[in-house]
Amino acid sequence: MDGIIFLHGIARSASSLAVLEKALRADGYATLNLDYPARSRCIAEIVEALQAEIARFAESCSGRLHFVTHSMGGLVARAFIARHRPARLGHVVMLAPPNEGSEIADLLGGNVLYRAFFGPAGAELVTKRSEALCEVLGTVDYPLGVIAGDRSLDPVGWLLLPGANDGRVSVERTRVAGMADHIVIHGTHTLIMNNPEAIAQVRHFLKHGRFEHPVSAG
Repeated sequence: MDGIIFLHGIARSASSLAVLEKALRADGYATLNLDYPARSRCIAEIVEALQAEIARFAESCSGRLHFVTHSMGGLVARAFIARHRPARLGHVVMLAPPNEGSEIADLLGGNVLYRAFFGPAGAELVTKRSEALCEVLGTVDYPLGVIAGDRSLDPVGWLLLPGANDGRVSVERTRVAGMADHIVIHGTHTLIMNNPEAIAQVRHFLKHGRFEHPVSAG
């Protein structure tokens, strides 16, 4: 049986991915939906905190090990694979990931309240990254699909971000070199994991290693 590791965003919990997890469990996957110390540790430390539990889950799965993530969970997945790549790594699907950082983090990174709430990992969400962090995140050389949203519940974030965005991350900055596929849906950063189209696309990528893109007329 194939297994799926779920990794939530920085200010969320495993419960935020419960709807998506339930849908994929119905497809026959074993799942591990992890809570992790997203706001109290940097990304490298988060990875080490997750390593033992993910290793135990991987041993219990006879098939491939996939990752499905939301927001900063995508960066955690990248760092985990770079440091502890599973022997039977399958497909990776990221929902609204700040793969190339977020301009919101750039704007608020110096704010005392932002830094207190989002902690060390929040400081790593900026668009200009250190060489050390780039090394932690590694190179994408595995089947990765990225789903970006272009709707927002936050009018301020929508106006601050350049181009199409989900209120937290611009569509362009969800991209990363080496990804296998990328698709934009009408979803918001906060609720994209519950979006029916997003769930359908996650299912399709896990099965086929690509998204189901609409066929253009002509």
